[in-house]
Amino acid sequence: MQTIDELIAQASVFTGLDPRHLELIAGCAANEHVEEGAELLREGKPAERFYLIRHGTVAVEVHAPGRGALTIETLHAGDAVGLSWLFEPYRWQLDARALEPCALIGFDAVCLRGKLETNHELGYELMRRFTANLVERLQATRLQLIDVYGRA
Repeated sequence: MQTIDELIAQASVFTGLDPRHLELIAGCAANEHVEEGAELLREGKPAERFYLIRHGTVAVEVHAPGRGALTIETLHAGDAVGLSWLFEPYRWQLDARALEPCALIGFDAVCLRGKLETNHELGYELMRRFTANLVERLQATRLQLIDVYGRA
């Protein structure tokens, strides 16, 4: 059986981190399981918990008036769910919902932000990694918008 720090070390957002840092991060983490349809994030709510998908699929959604929930991205094993936990004002900007039963590692964002305040090296590393993840997702969204709205 693997420990949480061993499990999170396999995710691209945490790959190559110093084992001391992985241990600090793991101190704010726990294994979780959710059923299909479970809400993980809700736009506007406090960003107090984020997730790493071990198994399963999660839809990242935005609510469009008159159209309901629109999926803007589908996340899979190894992906981080939720980026707003690291950026003030620490509120979710999107919704996230399990599309099937999921095994997750849930992170207490408040706990982890506290550790980042006292360990600036770890704070820099996570800020750099999660910002890169954010840029990748913005680029993917931009390409989707071009595909949907770029046709004359």
